[in-house]
Amino acid sequence: MINFFLPGLAFLLLHEMDAVRCREWRIFPGLSLLPERIGSILFMLAHIPLYYWVMLEVAGGRPAFRTGFDYFMLIHLGLHLLFLRHPNNEFKDWMSWLFIGGAGLFGLLDLLIS
Repeated sequence: MINFFLPGLAFLLLHEMDAVRCREWRIFPGLSLLPERIGSILFMLAHIPLYYWVMLEVAGGRPAFRTGFDYFMLIHLGLHLLFLRHPNNEFKDWMSWLFIGGAGLFGLLDLLIS
């Protein structure tokens, strides 16, 4: 069976790298209220436990996690579309949208073949 989950995860991880470049914390409720430096630090530090949890789940091969993460990648795409006109949104170039859309597309494909 073709695995669309791992390419989706790769696109999402690339998006998170791009999110630092595009200062995504400035869009998040709560983080956007903090000073720039503190918001960026908290945004990056929050990814340590998130990445750890994702890696544990991927290594464990749990089907429920995979399905839930596929849905998350689709919801994540929808949220970026919803916040497209946010004044602090810097995800404007083709590369940012390749990562965001790639994650959503592979999440959808994985759901359809699972």
